[in-house]
Amino acid sequence: MTGLWALETALLDDGISPICGVDEAGRGPLAGPVCAAAVILPRNLEIAGLNDSKKLTPKRRDALYDIIVSRAVAYGVAFATVAEIETLNILQATYLAMNRAIEKLSVMPALALIDGNCNAGIGISSRCVIGGDGKCASIAAASIIAKVTRDRYMLEMAEKYPEYGFDRHKGYGTAEHYLVLRKIGPSEIHRMSFLKKIH
Repeated sequence: MTGLWALETALLDDGISPICGVDEAGRGPLAGPVCAAAVILPRNLEIAGLNDSKKLTPKRRDALYDIIVSRAVAYGVAFATVAEIETLNILQATYLAMNRAIEKLSVMPALALIDGNCNAGIGISSRCVIGGDGKCASIAAASIIAKVTRDRYMLEMAEKYPEYGFDRHKGYGTAEHYLVLRKIGPSEIHRMSFLKKIH
């Protein structure tokens, strides 16, 4: 766990506080919104098994979600809608979701650590951390919050649009998903700009 705190500890020791980690879930799917989370953790908080959400089972993510929500100094989670993705493009919609998540924090951070290599659209002082969801405690926590929140939303959409199998693939471009799209066409929550190769 100490490795996950190395970057934040160095920044906190330099007097930069508080620090939030920011990550998103759902940039790649063919359907549904993009979700972002911002998390401020207590310094050196040890959460057993904290890691990049993509390396965890859904059951483990759910368990960690509950721990993070209960132990965080503050957290915010927000969506950018399919309409916003289509109007802006996925990168700008991701920034929109990230900024909304940061704005929901009850404590305003001095610095946001953003997973990935793009932070041009972030509204507060920020720094990119490539692979941050596996390197940085607060980004790992944000990746879990964003992923669990979006997955739960897509389970609700699976009830509304049962024929698409959103409960299984969460909107990602699986073979099953493409098969259904070719058979019955898109739903209201599909990203039409992502479906050009189907038409």
